[in-house]
Amino acid sequence: MGVPELSRFELQCLGKLWSLGSASIRSVHEALDDAPTYSTVKKIFERLEEKGAVERVRRDGNAWVYRSVVRPRTMIRKELRRLMDALFDGQAAPLVAHLTEMNELSLDDLRELERSLKPVRRKKSGR
Repeated sequence: MGVPELSRFELQCLGKLWSLGSASIRSVHEALDDAPTYSTVKKIFERLEEKGAVERVRRDGNAWVYRSVVRPRTMIRKELRRLMDALFDGQAAPLVAHLTEMNELSLDDLRELERSLKPVRRKKSGR
């Protein structure tokens, strides 16, 4: 099964689940900023389960405890690809330029990017 298509709020709930490791719906609901009703979050988890993004792992009293089936890195790559394709013709450079213009990237961030690119450059040059 591929990586599921998720709505913005489904992604938010999944992100909270990633940070919690495994959790009940109530725990995720309490961790969300400006959360909708508990029943809305419960419905989102039903959808996430149908889409194969989460699974029930055990019961804690009457509540199910869920864990993510989708790894954060996999979902982040998919969402970044979707964003780049939709807004930047599949190119990463304009995205990075916009992040820089928005002051979302610091000089330290750019240095870290440069460090992470060095191994890629070595592989391409055959060193």
